[in-house]
Amino acid sequence: MRGLIESPTYLQADEDLAFLRRPEMCGVRLQLDYWKTEESLQRHTIHHTIVVYGSTRIPAPSVARQRIRHARRLLRENCDETGGHEALNVAKAQLQRSRYYDVARELGRIAGTAQCGGVLSCLALVTGGGPGIMEAANRGAYDCGAPSIGLNISLPRDQEPNPYITPELCFRLHYFAIRKLHLLERARAAVFFPGGFGTCDELFEVLTLLQTQKIKPLPVVLVGESYWRRAIDFDFMISEGMISPDDMRLFVFRETAEAVWDAIVHWYESHETAP
Repeated sequence: MRGLIESPTYLQADEDLAFLRRPEMCGVRLQLDYWKTEESLQRHTIHHTIVVYGSTRIPAPSVARQRIRHARRLLRENCDETGGHEALNVAKAQLQRSRYYDVARELGRIAGTAQCGGVLSCLALVTGGGPGIMEAANRGAYDCGAPSIGLNISLPRDQEPNPYITPELCFRLHYFAIRKLHLLERARAAVFFPGGFGTCDELFEVLTLLQTQKIKPLPVVLVGESYWRRAIDFDFMISEGMISPDDMRLFVFRETAEAVWDAIVHWYESHETAP
Protein backbone atom coordinates (compact mmCIF):
# COMPACT_ATOMS: atom_id res chain seq x y z
CA MET A 1 0.00 0.00 0.00
CA ARG A 2 2.83 2.42 0.86
CA GLY A 3 4.33 1.87 -2.59
CA LEU A 4 1.01 2.77 -4.22
CA ILE A 5 0.59 5.97 -2.23
CA GLU A 6 4.18 7.10 -2.87
CA SER A 7 3.97 6.40 -6.60
CA PRO A 8 4.23 9.58 -8.78
CA THR A 9 1.06 8.55 -10.58
CA TYR A 10 -0.89 8.82 -7.31
CA LEU A 11 -0.19 12.55 -7.01
CA GLN A 12 -3.05 14.87 -7.89
CA ALA A 13 -2.40 16.56 -11.23
CA ASP A 14 -2.16 20.04 -9.68
CA GLU A 15 0.45 18.78 -7.18
CA ASP A 16 2.59 16.91 -9.71
CA LEU A 17 5.24 19.42 -10.82
CA ALA A 18 7.02 16.90 -13.01
CA PHE A 19 3.74 16.33 -14.88
CA LEU A 20 2.96 20.05 -15.20
CA ARG A 21 6.43 20.71 -16.60
CA ARG A 22 6.10 18.16 -19.38
CA PRO A 23 6.12 19.62 -22.94
CA GLU A 24 2.59 18.33 -23.50
CA MET A 25 1.34 20.57 -20.67
CA CYS A 26 2.58 23.79 -22.27
CA GLY A 27 -1.00 24.94 -22.93
CA VAL A 28 -1.90 24.52 -19.28
CA ARG A 29 1.21 26.42 -18.19
CA LEU A 30 0.34 29.25 -20.57
CA GLN A 31 -3.08 29.55 -18.96
CA LEU A 32 -1.61 29.51 -15.46
CA ASP A 33 0.98 32.14 -16.44
CA TYR A 34 -1.82 34.36 -17.75
CA TRP A 35 -4.44 33.81 -15.08
CA LYS A 36 -2.31 34.22 -11.97
CA THR A 37 -1.50 37.79 -13.01
CA GLU A 38 -4.91 38.50 -14.53
CA GLU A 39 -6.82 37.47 -11.42
CA SER A 40 -4.70 39.75 -9.24
CA LEU A 41 -5.05 42.73 -11.59
CA GLN A 42 -8.82 42.25 -11.63
CA ARG A 43 -8.91 41.97 -7.84
CA HIS A 44 -7.02 45.25 -7.51
CA THR A 45 -9.37 46.89 -10.05
CA ILE A 46 -6.60 47.78 -12.50
CA HIS A 47 -8.51 48.80 -15.63
CA HIS A 48 -6.26 51.15 -17.58
CA THR A 49 -2.49 51.50 -17.70
CA ILE A 50 0.32 53.53 -19.20
CA VAL A 51 3.10 51.15 -20.17
CA VAL A 52 6.74 52.25 -20.15
CA TYR A 53 9.41 50.35 -22.08
CA GLY A 54 13.16 50.94 -22.13
CA SER A 55 16.66 49.64 -21.54
CA THR A 56 17.79 47.87 -18.39
CA ARG A 57 21.23 49.41 -19.01
CA ILE A 58 20.40 53.06 -18.36
CA PRO A 59 21.40 53.78 -14.75
CA ALA A 60 20.39 56.54 -12.39
CA PRO A 61 22.69 59.58 -12.72
CA SER A 62 24.13 58.95 -9.25
CA VAL A 63 25.05 55.38 -10.24
CA ALA A 64 26.61 56.58 -13.50
CA ARG A 65 28.74 59.15 -11.65
CA GLN A 66 29.85 56.47 -9.21
CA ARG A 67 30.97 54.28 -12.12
CA ILE A 68 32.99 57.17 -13.53
CA ARG A 69 34.76 57.62 -10.21
CA HIS A 70 35.48 53.89 -10.09
CA ALA A 71 36.90 53.88 -13.63
CA ARG A 72 39.12 56.88 -12.86
CA ARG A 73 40.38 55.15 -9.74
CA LEU A 74 41.33 52.13 -11.86
CA LEU A 75 43.31 54.39 -14.17
CA ARG A 76 45.10 56.08 -11.29
CA GLU A 77 46.04 52.72 -9.81
CA ASN A 78 47.14 51.59 -13.29
CA CYS A 79 45.71 48.14 -12.64
CA ASP A 80 44.58 47.72 -16.22
CA GLU A 81 45.09 50.79 -18.37
CA THR A 82 43.23 49.42 -21.38
CA GLY A 83 40.33 48.17 -19.31
CA GLY A 84 40.31 51.37 -17.29
CA HIS A 85 39.97 53.59 -20.37
CA GLU A 86 37.25 51.34 -21.74
CA ALA A 87 35.36 51.37 -18.44
CA LEU A 88 35.69 55.16 -18.26
CA ASN A 89 34.32 55.65 -21.77
CA VAL A 90 31.39 53.35 -21.05
CA ALA A 91 30.68 55.14 -17.77
CA LYS A 92 30.74 58.54 -19.49
CA ALA A 93 28.29 57.30 -22.12
CA GLN A 94 26.04 55.93 -19.39
CA LEU A 95 26.09 59.27 -17.59
CA GLN A 96 24.97 60.99 -20.78
CA ARG A 97 22.13 58.50 -21.23
CA SER A 98 21.14 58.66 -17.57
CA ARG A 99 19.07 61.75 -18.30
CA TYR A 100 16.47 59.34 -19.65
CA TYR A 101 16.30 57.77 -16.19
CA ASP A 102 15.27 61.14 -14.79
CA VAL A 103 12.70 61.62 -17.56
CA ALA A 104 11.18 58.19 -16.90
CA ARG A 105 11.09 58.84 -13.17
CA GLU A 106 9.35 62.18 -13.67
CA LEU A 107 6.85 60.55 -16.03
CA GLY A 108 6.05 57.98 -13.34
CA ARG A 109 5.45 60.81 -10.89
CA ILE A 110 3.20 62.70 -13.32
CA ALA A 111 1.16 59.58 -14.07
CA GLY A 112 0.93 58.80 -10.36
CA THR A 113 -0.37 62.24 -9.42
CA ALA A 114 -2.65 62.81 -12.42
CA GLN A 115 -6.26 63.49 -11.52
CA CYS A 116 -8.84 60.91 -12.53
CA GLY A 117 -11.60 61.91 -14.91
CA GLY A 118 -11.58 64.40 -17.73
CA VAL A 119 -10.12 63.20 -20.98
CA LEU A 120 -8.18 60.42 -19.24
CA SER A 121 -9.20 57.83 -16.71
CA CYS A 122 -6.81 56.89 -13.92
CA LEU A 123 -3.81 55.23 -15.51
CA ALA A 124 -1.79 52.81 -13.41
CA LEU A 125 1.83 52.70 -14.47
CA VAL A 126 3.17 49.32 -15.65
CA THR A 127 6.67 48.26 -16.64
CA GLY A 128 8.58 45.05 -17.21
CA GLY A 129 9.66 45.25 -13.59
CA GLY A 130 13.41 45.26 -14.13
CA PRO A 131 16.20 47.81 -13.63
CA GLY A 132 17.08 50.86 -15.72
CA ILE A 133 14.19 52.73 -17.32
CA MET A 134 11.66 50.33 -15.81
CA GLU A 135 13.01 51.02 -12.34
CA ALA A 136 12.92 54.76 -12.98
CA ALA A 137 9.25 54.76 -14.01
CA ASN A 138 8.19 52.60 -11.06
CA ARG A 139 10.29 54.82 -8.81
CA GLY A 140 8.49 57.94 -9.96
CA ALA A 141 5.14 56.42 -9.01
CA TYR A 142 6.63 55.22 -5.73
CA ASP A 143 7.90 58.73 -4.94
CA CYS A 144 4.36 60.08 -4.88
CA GLY A 145 2.77 57.07 -3.18
CA ALA A 146 0.98 55.81 -6.29
CA PRO A 147 0.69 52.08 -7.03
CA SER A 148 2.58 50.69 -10.00
CA ILE A 149 2.88 47.30 -11.64
CA GLY A 150 5.96 45.25 -12.51
CA LEU A 151 5.79 42.27 -14.86
CA ASN A 152 9.13 40.55 -14.42
CA ILE A 153 10.26 37.59 -16.49
CA SER A 154 12.17 34.38 -15.80
CA LEU A 155 15.55 34.57 -17.54
CA PRO A 156 18.64 32.31 -17.62
CA ARG A 157 20.30 34.94 -15.44
CA ASP A 158 17.70 35.99 -12.91
CA GLN A 159 16.50 39.56 -13.23
CA GLU A 160 15.59 40.87 -9.80
CA PRO A 161 12.48 43.05 -9.63
CA ASN A 162 13.24 46.67 -8.90
CA PRO A 163 12.34 47.73 -5.33
CA TYR A 164 9.83 50.42 -6.33
CA ILE A 165 7.03 48.15 -7.55
CA THR A 166 3.92 47.87 -5.39
CA PRO A 167 4.46 44.47 -3.67
CA GLU A 168 1.00 43.07 -4.41
CA LEU A 169 1.38 44.15 -8.06
CA CYS A 170 4.79 42.55 -8.63
CA PHE A 171 4.64 39.46 -10.83
CA ARG A 172 7.06 37.00 -12.41
CA LEU A 173 6.05 35.33 -15.65
CA HIS A 174 7.67 32.53 -17.59
CA TYR A 175 6.48 33.20 -21.13
CA PHE A 176 7.42 36.38 -23.00
CA ALA A 177 4.18 36.12 -24.99
CA ILE A 178 2.07 36.26 -21.83
CA ARG A 179 4.15 39.11 -20.45
CA LYS A 180 3.66 41.09 -23.66
CA LEU A 181 -0.06 40.37 -23.56
CA HIS A 182 -0.39 41.71 -20.02
CA LEU A 183 1.72 44.78 -20.81
CA LEU A 184 -0.65 45.73 -23.63
CA GLU A 185 -4.01 44.33 -22.59
CA ARG A 186 -4.94 47.33 -20.42
CA ALA A 187 -2.61 49.86 -22.05
CA ARG A 188 -4.06 53.23 -22.98
CA ALA A 189 -0.66 54.68 -23.85
CA ALA A 190 2.76 53.21 -24.68
CA VAL A 191 5.98 55.10 -24.05
CA PHE A 192 9.29 53.86 -25.44
CA PHE A 193 12.61 55.05 -24.08
CA PRO A 194 15.93 54.15 -25.75
CA GLY A 195 16.64 50.45 -25.53
CA GLY A 196 18.11 47.42 -27.21
CA PHE A 197 16.73 44.29 -28.84
CA GLY A 198 13.95 43.76 -26.29
CA THR A 199 12.68 47.32 -26.45
CA CYS A 200 12.82 47.36 -30.25
CA ASP A 201 11.01 44.03 -30.38
CA GLU A 202 8.19 45.43 -28.27
CA LEU A 203 8.07 48.68 -30.25
CA PHE A 204 7.76 46.88 -33.58
CA GLU A 205 5.10 44.58 -32.16
CA VAL A 206 3.01 47.51 -30.90
CA LEU A 207 3.35 49.36 -34.22
CA THR A 208 2.47 46.20 -36.16
CA LEU A 209 -0.62 45.59 -34.03
CA LEU A 210 -1.72 49.19 -34.59
CA GLN A 211 -0.93 49.07 -38.30
CA THR A 212 -2.96 45.89 -38.75
CA GLN A 213 -5.72 47.11 -36.41
CA LYS A 214 -5.34 44.14 -34.09
CA ILE A 215 -5.55 46.46 -31.08
CA LYS A 216 -7.51 49.63 -30.48
CA PRO A 217 -5.68 52.84 -31.39
CA LEU A 218 -3.60 54.34 -28.60
CA PRO A 219 -0.91 57.01 -28.35
CA VAL A 220 2.66 55.80 -28.81
CA VAL A 221 5.47 58.12 -27.72
CA LEU A 222 9.16 57.59 -28.50
CA VAL A 223 11.42 59.44 -26.06
CA GLY A 224 14.70 60.69 -27.52
CA GLU A 225 14.24 61.43 -31.22
CA SER A 226 17.98 61.52 -31.97
CA TYR A 227 18.39 58.01 -30.58
CA TRP A 228 15.41 56.49 -32.34
CA ARG A 229 16.17 58.03 -35.73
CA ARG A 230 19.66 56.53 -35.58
CA ALA A 231 18.54 53.18 -34.17
CA ILE A 232 15.76 52.81 -36.75
CA ASP A 233 16.09 54.54 -40.11
CA PHE A 234 12.42 55.28 -40.69
CA ASP A 235 13.12 57.50 -43.72
CA PHE A 236 15.07 54.69 -45.39
CA MET A 237 12.20 52.27 -44.78
CA ILE A 238 9.80 54.75 -46.41
CA SER A 239 12.12 55.34 -49.39
CA GLU A 240 12.39 51.58 -49.90
CA GLY A 241 8.61 51.23 -49.82
CA MET A 242 8.70 49.01 -46.75
CA ILE A 243 6.41 51.29 -44.75
CA SER A 244 4.04 54.05 -45.76
CA PRO A 245 4.58 57.72 -44.88
CA ASP A 246 1.24 57.47 -43.08
CA ASP A 247 2.76 54.88 -40.74
CA MET A 248 4.80 57.68 -39.18
CA ARG A 249 1.54 58.95 -37.72
CA LEU A 250 1.42 55.89 -35.46
CA PHE A 251 3.84 57.56 -33.05
CA VAL A 252 5.36 60.87 -31.99
CA PHE A 253 8.75 61.88 -30.63
CA ARG A 254 9.13 63.74 -27.36
CA GLU A 255 12.01 64.66 -25.05
CA THR A 256 10.62 65.48 -21.60
CA ALA A 257 8.18 63.84 -19.21
CA GLU A 258 5.83 66.82 -19.39
CA ALA A 259 5.84 66.70 -23.19
CA VAL A 260 5.15 62.95 -23.14
CA TRP A 261 2.15 63.41 -20.86
CA ASP A 262 0.86 66.36 -22.91
CA ALA A 263 1.11 64.22 -26.06
CA ILE A 264 -0.98 61.49 -24.46
CA VAL A 265 -3.63 63.95 -23.26
CA HIS A 266 -3.68 65.71 -26.65
CA TRP A 267 -4.11 62.37 -28.45
CA TYR A 268 -7.27 61.62 -26.50
CA GLU A 269 -8.56 65.16 -26.88
CA SER A 270 -8.07 65.01 -30.64
CA HIS A 271 -9.70 61.59 -30.87
CA GLU A 272 -12.61 62.79 -28.74
CA THR A 273 -12.68 59.62 -26.71
CA ALA A 274 -11.52 58.64 -23.27
CA PRO A 275 -9.85 55.26 -22.66
